[in-house]
Amino acid sequence: MPQSELPPAGGTLLEFPCAFPIKVMGPADPALAQAVLEVVLRHAPDFAAATMEMRTSSGGKYLSLTCTINATSQAQLDALYRELSAHPMVKVVL
Repeated sequence: MPQSELPPAGGTLLEFPCAFPIKVMGPADPALAQAVLEVVLRHAPDFAAATMEMRTSSGGKYLSLTCTINATSQAQLDALYRELSAHPMVKVVL
């Protein structure tokens, strides 16, 4: 990436506010979706729960959840990623 396209130190290439998809993966347990929803709503209170996308793995062992939030800042995204990553049911956050 050319130097002129790099964000400032500690900055981001995102322009806020923006729609930002967050993918969370964990065990195929019904409690995972509720736990993720609770965390997401703490950081993005305007998130519409009905828009959460859920997919079970082909073997049925894992669940993938996609929540597209209205991101308002890098700090909001960082805090959301930290809390989701720390949750015991969550295996991966992308």
